[in-house]
Amino acid sequence: MNRIKLIAFLLVIAPSVFAQTAPPSDLVTIQQTFKKLNVLGSVLYVAAHPDDENTRLLAYLAQEKHYRTGYLSLTRGDGGQNLIGNEQSEILGLIRTQELLAARRVDGAEQFFTRANDFGFSKGPEETLKIWDREKVLGDVVWVIRKFRPDVIICRFPTTGEGGHGHHTASAILAQEAFTLAADPTKYPEQLKYVQPWQAKRLLTNGFNFGSVNTTAETQFKIDVGVYNPIMGKGYGEIAADSRSNHKTQGFGSAKQRGSSFEYFRPILGDAPQTDLMDGINTTWGRVKDGDAIAATLAVIKRDFDADHPDRSVPALVALLGRVEKVNDNYWRTQKTKELSDLIAACAGLWFESYATGPSYALGDMIQVRSEIINRYGDRTKINSLTTGTDIQQLNAKVIPSNQLQILNSSLTANKITQPYWLETPHYIGTYNIPDQEMVGNPENPDAPMVEFEFVIEGRPVRFSRKIMYKYVDPAKGEIYQPIEIAPPVTANIVDKDYVFNSQQPQTVPVKLQSFTNSSGTISMKPIPGWKISPEKIDFTDKPKGTEWTALFTVAPADNKPKTTTLEAVVSVGGKDYSMGIQRIRYDHIPAITLFPPSQATLIDIDLKIAGRKIGYIAGAGDVVPEALAQVGYEVHQLTESDIMNTDLSVYDAIVTGVRAYNVDKRLVVEQPKLMAYVNNGGNLVVQYNNNNGIVVSQIGPYPFRPVNQRVTDENAKVTFLDAGNPVLNYPNKINQTDFDGWIQERGLYFVSNIDPHYKTILQMNDPGEAPNPGSLIVADYGKGRFVYTSLDFFRELPAGVPGAYRLFVNLLSKPK
Repeated sequence: MNRIKLIAFLLVIAPSVFAQTAPPSDLVTIQQTFKKLNVLGSVLYVAAHPDDENTRLLAYLAQEKHYRTGYLSLTRGDGGQNLIGNEQSEILGLIRTQELLAARRVDGAEQFFTRANDFGFSKGPEETLKIWDREKVLGDVVWVIRKFRPDVIICRFPTTGEGGHGHHTASAILAQEAFTLAADPTKYPEQLKYVQPWQAKRLLTNGFNFGSVNTTAETQFKIDVGVYNPIMGKGYGEIAADSRSNHKTQGFGSAKQRGSSFEYFRPILGDAPQTDLMDGINTTWGRVKDGDAIAATLAVIKRDFDADHPDRSVPALVALLGRVEKVNDNYWRTQKTKELSDLIAACAGLWFESYATGPSYALGDMIQVRSEIINRYGDRTKINSLTTGTDIQQLNAKVIPSNQLQILNSSLTANKITQPYWLETPHYIGTYNIPDQEMVGNPENPDAPMVEFEFVIEGRPVRFSRKIMYKYVDPAKGEIYQPIEIAPPVTANIVDKDYVFNSQQPQTVPVKLQSFTNSSGTISMKPIPGWKISPEKIDFTDKPKGTEWTALFTVAPADNKPKTTTLEAVVSVGGKDYSMGIQRIRYDHIPAITLFPPSQATLIDIDLKIAGRKIGYIAGAGDVVPEALAQVGYEVHQLTESDIMNTDLSVYDAIVTGVRAYNVDKRLVVEQPKLMAYVNNGGNLVVQYNNNNGIVVSQIGPYPFRPVNQRVTDENAKVTFLDAGNPVLNYPNKINQTDFDGWIQERGLYFVSNIDPHYKTILQMNDPGEAPNPGSLIVADYGKGRFVYTSLDFFRELPAGVPGAYRLFVNLLSKPK
């Protein structure tokens, strides 16, 4: 009967995982926590990116073996592509951070990061480690090992390059070095103010069989992780699929797998395991002084547990807490005290959370907090104190009436803007700037506003923390929790990211302002040599909280102006200057994200000629190329299937497909003949890059070619003109070598091969040590029209304001009459 109850509870666990701040208190969680309390072992998994982790192994280690399990992703996945939106770079990294946390809530592991920035695909670890600042990132890996104290460290990839991506190999190299350095007190001694040296028992590589690469062998140590957990009612292949499917920006929705499945391991350093991953490691309470007695008591409590009356275990659990709090090993005392305290609350039916009364606050505002408590353990649970910031309410063991919602009000000052800590200051291409050592490794800001509760249960103090959230009810989705926002008094968003000037004509630059408190002040633009900006400043007075308005500035080129420069808006309020915008990111599969990016835009002076005006755009996986084209004067129309199938496409001077359109838009199978007819009748079709896997049509262009996984990652790679007389290099703009200056991250990706002779190859380029590659830009005449396919990464270069990228892309859109 109890087993049926446990499985039934699973039906309500998954949907509410991030919809609350209190941990789950169902019977499944209680039973799993009982098991976890009896295990004192830890495993750290190390790789480079979100999605590199082996979710099945993590779930098995965390929920079957009950080890404290962590995943250290060296980057936040900032340099990848986005299949569900148009966010890129640091913003994409924020989304992928939350996707990783959502995955961890499913598989039961914890999440950590270093300061390394995913700067894009790298072909080797040498380049990776140079760009990342090897010593700093290595120090971060050492820090996480010393703080997490894993008994075993597992790398996803080997040091010998089979992982392909340079980041992958670099993650293994750093893990191998950190395995030894973490135990050496002479290395990174500044960390020892907070942590102690730590030597893990062994370092292993987790073998894999991906495509043509197989690093597994039957002679290796292996574990069957495809076992079934009867308490959870699932196998670890099912749990892993739910975890991995949170990586939605990468299109990693996964099918549930059931049945036996082996993971293979190769030893790198330390003792090799013979029969168990934890060979030679005491993972019982026997690893701490007087721990055997704790284990014996815990076994009795677990034996006597009554699923119909979990509360009957509370007195014994509280008594056990007193003994655990005296354990001499600080690390395991901290871990097991928290686990045991949460178990006590779950068995007692004690629930409590804290909410701000509003979603947004200005720096310096007072945040009113409402804490709610429900107690189902009668008069044996009392509230002793409530601490909110510096506000301490002494409640002197006040009785909490049974099963009656209690509300306690408190407040704290909004004393820090809720900017993600790794984005607080400018950073280099390869690493984020994190001056505070204690911030390193955290997936989110560890200093978010909290409320500390101290209850008295069975006469003993039991302490808990709850993050302060904002909660509201959506008519379609029900209760929604989101982090509170602490903003500057006024934010200023410059409307467009780039402003392109190809004459001396001035442009109007709108700035959207939003007040987060009642405010008065000024908005101005920082002076820029070579540019005229007027007016000098604009005053605003008595703007109530929540007010939004627009200020207009006129910007015009003057003499001796740089080709590109940064325009920055400055808001002055109360004698202080702020230069921060606001950006909110909302997806249903992760919590709401708010950040405060610099209030900046790029001014671009380009010698740019335009031919044609009307562009049709077919959306792909997500990019902001249409906005960039509108900035230089094009009239861009987002084409629907109805537009393509039922209207006269000849009105468009060019039609452009967004990045990966032929991967993600299944309707292109139906629309493709109409697009080819448009070209045949005199149109100009420009297709941006597609992944080599999952193309929805048998042939993208009028003649065959094949996208392949080849790219040029050196953004400064030399570009050779193979067909210098081709119109795409001459009309309406004469393209020269300087147009390839200042590119970011890479030249291009998923170049094409097996190119039919009807196509002209226009450019050639390569990374160091590789053969020249002509597959970045191909052009063919077809009927009266022109077909262009490009693997150059315009989706990155145009938003970054690269002048030459604008000039070349305009040429691709401009077919001579």
